[in-house]
Amino acid sequence: MERQSVEIYEVGPRDGFQNLKEYIPMEDKLHYIGGLIEAGVKHIQITSFVSPRAIPQMMDARELAGECLARYPETDLFSLVPNLFGAKSAWESGIKKTSYVISLSESHNKANINRTREQSLEELWRIREFLPELTVISDIATAFACPFEGVMELDNLLELIRKINLLGINEFVLCDTIGMAHPAQVREYVKAAMREFPGCRFQVHIHDTRNMGIVNTLAAIECGVEGVQTTLGGLGGCPFAPGASGNTSTEDLVYMLNKMGYDTGIDFNRLLALAKEEYASIRGAYSGHHINIGSQCAV
Repeated sequence: MERQSVEIYEVGPRDGFQNLKEYIPMEDKLHYIGGLIEAGVKHIQITSFVSPRAIPQMMDARELAGECLARYPETDLFSLVPNLFGAKSAWESGIKKTSYVISLSESHNKANINRTREQSLEELWRIREFLPELTVISDIATAFACPFEGVMELDNLLELIRKINLLGINEFVLCDTIGMAHPAQVREYVKAAMREFPGCRFQVHIHDTRNMGIVNTLAAIECGVEGVQTTLGGLGGCPFAPGASGNTSTEDLVYMLNKMGYDTGIDFNRLLALAKEEYASIRGAYSGHHINIGSQCAV
């Protein structure tokens, strides 16, 4: 095959760490983020600006963001925010790009962030109004299926993208929040979204509940998505799918793509060494290969 490039977006420092109850010292987080950058990872979601009462793991968001931005000014560092207050905190910390989550499923949106979809859209409008220079990526949770409502309708997904796009958002992450999608569905939904919104950028964020993370992510890549979100070691989980595994593993995906001739720009051996270190120092203190404790703003 002709050599192609794939942009890997590592979201472990947010989506993986937030599921751990025991606080990880900021120096350990910085070591982990630095190791990712040394391995060649260029896009990292470093934290989320949420209430520390809801997610104590993220209580150092401001300090961590400031230190990371000072150390790695050339790296694409971004965060996640649930509301205008979080967006203001991110901006004041120096973050210029952030993700904002809205679930396609009304039920999941209420369970995840305690709002209706329309209320989430109104909050997004407020973020755009008060922080017009902040780049906002729209994470659409349960884009393929919902634990409460089952398989989601493609027409509903396209309609939600349209509403968000009208607010000036042109980058979207289609999230298989509980790992219920399959390759044929991923191809159908991704192709339809890219066809309907040719001026937008699309990524995917696939959970690995049924060991479908790699194949579903590859299906999206072959459809032409511009980025894929993963976590080192597959760390993470969904609070509304009991027994669900975590995210698609960064090192597994990089290994496969490098072998297939894709250019990821990532040194697999360095990445694997970091994954082993992370497993021993962080996950080794917890039972199970994947952590599924629960979180706020799960995607």
